[in-house]
Amino acid sequence: MNQFNHKIMRKNKILKHGFTAVLLFLTLGVFAQEKNPFTLPIDSFYSKVKEQTKPQIIDARSAEEFTINHINGAVNVNLETTDYANSLTHFDKSKPVFIYSIRTGRSGQLAKELLKNGFSVVHDLDGGIGAWIGAGKPFYSNSKSKLSLSEYQKVVADNKTVLVDIGSRYCGSCKKVKPILETIRTQYGEQVKIVEIDLEENPQIIADIKTVKVFPTLILYQNGKVVFKKDGLVDLKKDVDVALAH
Repeated sequence: MNQFNHKIMRKNKILKHGFTAVLLFLTLGVFAQEKNPFTLPIDSFYSKVKEQTKPQIIDARSAEEFTINHINGAVNVNLETTDYANSLTHFDKSKPVFIYSIRTGRSGQLAKELLKNGFSVVHDLDGGIGAWIGAGKPFYSNSKSKLSLSEYQKVVADNKTVLVDIGSRYCGSCKKVKPILETIRTQYGEQVKIVEIDLEENPQIIADIKTVKVFPTLILYQNGKVVFKKDGLVDLKKDVDVALAH
């Protein structure tokens, strides 16, 4: 090997290592952005709420969503409204503030705003309102669930294969599940019983089954037993196909 080729190979090796290092740095940066340090799982979030005599709880969803259901004692503060800054003056910056939304999009943004504006401790609920109600924590709802736990259990018991979709009409990811469900319904017909449960009309059944940690949640039952439970729509059609093939 001549000296020129040796230098080219050495340069390419350096560039390769450099590219790998940059790629690793960017990847770690993406993961770091996905989960904020102030985002807590439901058990930690709830325990910290219970430590407070008068917890400061903020619902970061729209006023319409808040009216339908919310965590007991929560106050609605939405970043999209013009007077949201004035709403924050009613909170004590020196005490912890607990924020939630559907997932962590709007609540995460509001949490960052509060920290910028001098609030000392801010906690954002991972999984949002779905995690709270799904864990059976106390909540307010202006409507009674259309589906009872006994009715839910009867559907599961009376049908060989049941696919349950649990979400909210205000959840972007939940809307993306619907076309997949239609494909499954078209392909399998009466072989698969599809049950769609939304937060706005059936909050109590979500609380009763105590399995939801985030919206959307999909559960597939066969002969009354859970075949799989998943958060989100990734590989949903594939998982159903695999389960039914067996």
